[in-house]
Amino acid sequence: MKIILSSALVLLLSACASDYSFNSNLDGEAINDYFKASDVTLYEGDTLPKGHYELKGLVQGESCQADVNSVPASLADARTEARRNAADKGANGIIIKQCVMLDEAAQGCISRALCVGQAVKTATAE
Repeated sequence: MKIILSSALVLLLSACASDYSFNSNLDGEAINDYFKASDVTLYEGDTLPKGHYELKGLVQGESCQADVNSVPASLADARTEARRNAADKGANGIIIKQCVMLDEAAQGCISRALCVGQAVKTATAE
């Protein structure tokens, strides 16, 4: 009986010591793309960057509810996409000029949220 248990234990432990590789569908660049919006400071309303800043251009973000079972469009998602687009232009800030929510179906969306702003590069991120 001890021989059978010992053999089973050795066999079990040898299986754990094999060359194991882990494959994932996560991509390092996709993760960097996802988090780059957090590097862009959001300025809304009367809040503007302090000090000097350089305009990098206009950016926009959109959120679309494609069908009835999809997540509804949100202004937060539209702002996040605008922040990603600002990061693509080398900006570290975005001054939101206008955000609108469109609840009527158009252009393949049941509901849409749009945000437009100016991408800016400040001397230091605030």
